[in-house]
Amino acid sequence: MIAKAASAAILAVSLTGCHIYKSYETPQDTPLTKEYAEALEAPVDSTALGNLGWQDVFTDPILADYISQALANNTDLRNAQLNVEAARAQLLGARLSFLPSLALAPNGAGAKYASNAFSWTYQLPAQASWEIDIFGKLLNSKRRAQAAVLQSEAYAQAVRSQIIAGVAQTYYTLAAVKAQLALSRNTSELWKSTVQTMRDLKEGGGVTEAAVMQSEANYYSILGSITDLEVSVDKINNTMSLLLGVLPQEWQVSAEAALATPTLVDTAGGVPMSLLAQRPDVHAAEQNLAMAYYATASAHAAFYPSLTITANGGFTNLLGSFVKNPGDWFVQLAGSLVAPLFSRGRNIATLKASKAQQQVALNNFEYSLMSASAEVSDALTVYSKSVEKEGLLRRQVDDLAKAVEMTRELLLYSTGQTNYLEVLTAQQTLLSAQISLIACRQSRDLSVINLYQSLGGGR
Repeated sequence: MIAKAASAAILAVSLTGCHIYKSYETPQDTPLTKEYAEALEAPVDSTALGNLGWQDVFTDPILADYISQALANNTDLRNAQLNVEAARAQLLGARLSFLPSLALAPNGAGAKYASNAFSWTYQLPAQASWEIDIFGKLLNSKRRAQAAVLQSEAYAQAVRSQIIAGVAQTYYTLAAVKAQLALSRNTSELWKSTVQTMRDLKEGGGVTEAAVMQSEANYYSILGSITDLEVSVDKINNTMSLLLGVLPQEWQVSAEAALATPTLVDTAGGVPMSLLAQRPDVHAAEQNLAMAYYATASAHAAFYPSLTITANGGFTNLLGSFVKNPGDWFVQLAGSLVAPLFSRGRNIATLKASKAQQQVALNNFEYSLMSASAEVSDALTVYSKSVEKEGLLRRQVDDLAKAVEMTRELLLYSTGQTNYLEVLTAQQTLLSAQISLIACRQSRDLSVINLYQSLGGGR
């Protein structure tokens, strides 16, 4: 009877519910997701920036050592790896759910009536229960667990990428601030000599007391900016310490800390999807969609019967109401087919909610692709414009350095050709341009790091 009912249920599923057995496939309903699906099938370009190992991108030996420490000690990465282990444990449980469950429950009891002696009964039963997964309930749970493992692995890779990029960004920011600090200290010595020059000129009647006071004010201004830069260096050192998972300390940078020029991506026709398809956050978003797909399939499967076979066996001296000593072996076999008829709308509500959550996951997946494209485009724009701006600032600094020397000479040797305000203005403008050049180099380096991360780098 059970076999006939199961056969009828299987036939019904084959006619109306075969989608509960279908594996997840990348959706191709929109041009965006279709392009992504095609990119997954294309060969991977191992020479693309995002596919390079971080050691091939960040070749500075000091930085490489810092990144290695961070990957070994960072708490966020350890937690992400633990989440992967937890997801794998859940997957193991889902796989084992296909096997029968076994249980042993020995028990005994004694009874005494009036003056009769105690009558002892005992049972040593073992029970096996096996759910036959003919309607895909266990299958979809296993597949959902597999997607969860892939999602946690993608998330761990995203965390790894963030840590590598974070250490690199902090390193080059520290290098830039230290360069500004060194420049400001050198400039302060030059401005200090300018103060003395103004004093000497005042003694000779070349300038007024106002010129001396103005030059001293500029000198004290740069000394004040030096204290601000020293505070910034200390804060950046603390940030680096947190990334590396150690107590606060001072960190060194290479004398000429600069990233190599990467091979630029041609984005004239948009960012190639083959590059975005390698991003771990995109993979995580797709696996979240796969999990939602299998949750919907499970919700569909809940409308169909469940078939369970049970077997009991063991040794007992209680046979019905008859106590037999010594006892004897017994075996029982049973099967049950349970079909939901009315569950107060719970299955219908679960299915509707699952479908809605699947659509949300699809929307988030598509948004992750668009967001990834924007991040790559932004990083490329910042890089190309930083390189262009750097060339212009170099020329500005060269011209201003010459202007400072010329105005100083005119002040010292050509009476009436210039005044102290032109000298001070030239010095201030030169310092501002030099700081802008350092900041531009920093922006260029950070854009390379952002580009590497936005392309899924960090393997």
